[in-house]
Amino acid sequence: MNTEYVRNLHSNYVRVLLSEKPEEKKYQYCITCRGGIRGLLPCSLRYLDGGAYLYYDITSKQSLLQLHQRGHVTREWLLGFISGLRKLQQELERFLLREENVIWDPRHVFEDLEDPVFSFMYVPYYEGENQFLDLLAFLVEKIDYDDSELVECVYKMYEQVEKNGTSYLQEQIFKDAAVLEKKAEKKDAGTAAEFRSIEEVPTWESAPQVKKDLPALPQRPVKSVETVKPTEIETTSTPQRRIFGLFENKKNKKTKDAEQREEYQESMKQLLDGYCVAEETDYAEEEYGRTTFLTQKPEKKEGAKHLYYADGRKACDLGTGNLLIGKFKEKVDLYLSDESVSRMHARLVHDKDGFFLEDLNSTNGTSLNHARLQPYESKKLELGDELQIGNVTLFFR
Repeated sequence: MNTEYVRNLHSNYVRVLLSEKPEEKKYQYCITCRGGIRGLLPCSLRYLDGGAYLYYDITSKQSLLQLHQRGHVTREWLLGFISGLRKLQQELERFLLREENVIWDPRHVFEDLEDPVFSFMYVPYYEGENQFLDLLAFLVEKIDYDDSELVECVYKMYEQVEKNGTSYLQEQIFKDAAVLEKKAEKKDAGTAAEFRSIEEVPTWESAPQVKKDLPALPQRPVKSVETVKPTEIETTSTPQRRIFGLFENKKNKKTKDAEQREEYQESMKQLLDGYCVAEETDYAEEEYGRTTFLTQKPEKKEGAKHLYYADGRKACDLGTGNLLIGKFKEKVDLYLSDESVSRMHARLVHDKDGFFLEDLNSTNGTSLNHARLQPYESKKLELGDELQIGNVTLFFR
């Protein structure tokens, strides 16, 4: 599917180039371009340079791919997403639209940062691949691996869609997700019961008196316990074991790598103990053919880069990682409190070629040297460049 991001004076769009001229009077084009369907991005059909495009309004929204590049997907977020999916299905049934025409790619599923509502792209008479498996693969990478129940649920969803296709999205996916909600409620109820039991524990004064002269209980002979070797233990392969095997490796990878490095260093230390370097034999060498050792010149390190405000104050230091700019205080690296700045406005991406400025579908736009960037467009920075983040001016030095 051929998509690109464009901007006009007041709105941002993702537009889809249609492979052939559409029949505008067909039902799906009429009903989707009319708008008002909850859960679907507002769209309009336009013609430009001989091509037919569907324009989807994504102003003040962020794609799942951009929004969750940092941090984990939590249980609460997944339950909210599944709830949005349920509402979307109800709307599709209401307007006689096909679920196969929804674009599930995480780059094209959007969330409103001001009001956490999910919006999806609907392409009438779409004949491409269903991408819900790609969406679940994205969630597998982003879920919080400290929540074992969440991990088990998402892996089960992935396996079911891979095995049964989109028929799994009709009812079973909602039943599987409801398990997370029930377990959370059960956990909260268990915590409350623990507090109640603590309050109900009788004090020493109120406890009943126990008779002192009680007959001793007969001692049973203790049988010797045979040790069982690990290889003799019978193991069973269940779906739950396979699921946990998948994410336990991911969760404990760093720990295992550290242990392997320590074992390797210890083994090398033991191997080299007791060895000594043999004295070099004094051979008469001829002058020709000898290799001359050259000292390697240290590479010239690139100086540190910074962002400065227009009045000369330093805004932040730039390291070797990415820098997120906006006014979503809990998620950004450079917080700008100006009203013209979006919650997630722009970011600086660092790679071997230098720093690049990228607009994150901001409402008031991002400019580089007075040239406005398209949504998600990226341009390389040079020393002395002027960055315009809404009404805030920054300089790259």
